[in-house]
Order: sequence, then C-alpha cells, then structure tokens
Amino acid sequence: MYLQPRRKRHFTPFRIFLLLLLLGGGAFVILKHPKWRPPFEPTPTPTRSASSYLAEGDAFYQDGRLDEAIASYKEATRLNPQDVRPLVRLARLLALRYRTDEAVRYAQRAVELAPKSAKAQAILGMALDWDGQIEEAIAACLRAIELDPNYAEAHAYLAEAYADRGHWNKALEEAQQAVYLDPESVDAHRDLGYVLEVQGDYKGAIAEYQKAVAIHPKLGYLYISLGRNCLVLGDYEEALAQFQKAIEVDPNNPRGYDQLGWTYFHQQDYERAIAALKQAIEIDPNYASAYGHLGVTYYVQLNYESAIPNLKRAIELGAHSIEYYYELGLSYAYLDQCEQAVPWLEKALEMDPNCRPALVGMELCQE
Repeated sequence: MYLQPRRKRHFTPFRIFLLLLLLGGGAFVILKHPKWRPPFEPTPTPTRSASSYLAEGDAFYQDGRLDEAIASYKEATRLNPQDVRPLVRLARLLALRYRTDEAVRYAQRAVELAPKSAKAQAILGMALDWDGQIEEAIAACLRAIELDPNYAEAHAYLAEAYADRGHWNKALEEAQQAVYLDPESVDAHRDLGYVLEVQGDYKGAIAEYQKAVAIHPKLGYLYISLGRNCLVLGDYEEALAQFQKAIEVDPNNPRGYDQLGWTYFHQQDYERAIAALKQAIEIDPNYASAYGHLGVTYYVQLNYESAIPNLKRAIELGAHSIEYYYELGLSYAYLDQCEQAVPWLEKALEMDPNCRPALVGMELCQE
C-alpha cells in the first residue's frame, strides 16, 4: 500500500511569538501561586529554642543518660547564655562525670550571672569540692545557705566538703539537715551516705545510698557507691551485682567496669578482672584508676612485663598510690633492671620511709 508522505507544518514568526507568549504567561501564573515551590527547594525547618534543649536535657537526666544531658544543657547555654538554669544543671553533671575543671567554669559563670542565687552558689561549692578546692567550696556553700537556709542541696554539698576536710561532726549535722529539709533529694541522701562512708559506717552508708537509688534508680554512680561499700564489707557477690547494675544503667561510665574488675581481683578471678579493667580503659583511655588496678592485677600474676606499662601510665595520669610506685620498682627489679627500679622505689620511700616492699626492692638491687 502506498502511503502519502505527511506534509510538513510551517511555523510562521507569528505562531512562534504566540507560543512563547502562552508559555511565559503560564510560568508567571505558577510562580505567583502562593503554594507553589520549586521541587529542589528544601522545606524550611524551625530553629530550636534554648528552652527545648533545657527540657531535653532534663529528660535525658531522668533517663540516666548523663552524657546526652550534658550535650543538651551545653546547647541551651549556647543559645541563651544568660539563663542560669542550664548552667547549674550542667555544672552538677560535669562534676559527677569528674570533669571538674569544666564544672567549676560553668558554675562560676552561673554565679556571675546570678550572685544572689542559692542554687548557683551551692553548685559552685560542689564543683569546687570535687575539684579539690575544699576551703573555697565551704565558703561557697555557706554563702548559698545564707541566701536560702532551707535549700537542702546547699547543706548536702557543705556536708560533703566538711567530710573532705575532716570536720566529721559538722559534716554529719549538715547532711542530716539536708535530708530533713528535702527527704526526696537524691543529693541529700547521697551526701549523707558519703559522710557515713568516710567515717567508716559502711552499713549506714549503704542504707542512705539505697534511699537515693529508690528516688532515682537510673543513676549509675549511685550503684557504684553502693557496690564500693559492699566491697569494703567483703560482700563480693552484692558488690558485683551493684557494679553490674551500674554498667547496665550507665554503660559509658568507666568507673563501673573499673570497680567490677577490682571486685573480681579481690575474688582472685584475674581473667575476668583483666577483661573488665580493659573495658574501662577502652571507654576512657585516660582513666588512671583502671590502669593502676590492671597493673596490680598483672603484678600479682608475676606478669611484670605487662604490669610495668600500666603502672607507669596510672602514675602519669595522676594516680599516686604508694603501691603503684613500689610495685613498679619491684617489677623492674624482678626483671633484673635495677637501674630503672631504684628511682621508683626511692619515690615510694619518699612517701613512706618505712615502706617494707620498697625496702625489700632496694635490698634486692643492692645484692
């Protein structure tokens, strides 16, 4: 069948002009339509407020997620530097995480913004005490109590500072006053437990730490305090249970693993001890206590080659236990490396001239 070829359509200049006019008009209508958005334009998102980060930090704290709470409070302070509330909460959590330099800085900022705030003065006292500035801590807590005599946490932090100074009667009086003023305060019961613990009343301390746990069961450091007292009393099974609970609710805290490993050490379960202590170091490579405990564990196993680097690292990080010095020196001595052993043994003897293990090491090297 023969098909006729199609005739070509001819576009005159007028037709072309008319087509362009129609296309331009349609585009103008679309662009002017209020609901039209180009497909590549991102959907705008509202900027979060400082108060939302503050509320988020509170929620994280209630759930025991202290590191996330710290991050949220920091963001709240960045967005609203004049708000004292996140500064106070941030300083407290930083102290509980042993980031005491930061804790003091944020607490000082809170006091600068609100010098007549009892909460700001009290948290400065806590941060200073945990940073080792005990006299300054006592002064800050006393200022807080002067501003608000009924603020329980001010009495609690003062009790802790008094206990660190060795003022036992004052410490106990302030701690009991804190619990009386607010029986639902976690810090009041924690600090009363601490005061009893440092005075050797471990059973009394356990009772107060248990009350603190009942108020807030998702704070890992409370279980660590409980387990520590059980360990002193020789109740290894209960200590292990408490440290395992601490790890469960706060897996990012190396202290739970460190104390768990140290409890296994006391049970002479050295393999489990080493595993737990290595886990603590993996979480925090600068955690001195775990290195020291790991070094001691290797030392009692006569693994001096492994004990040496861990004991040295513990000392480098600020752990100045006399045991670390003489065991480090003895490790070198037992490896016939007395030139390296003697300086460490001498440091132990500087701390205690009658340190028997260090004297034995010096005699060994002299021979």
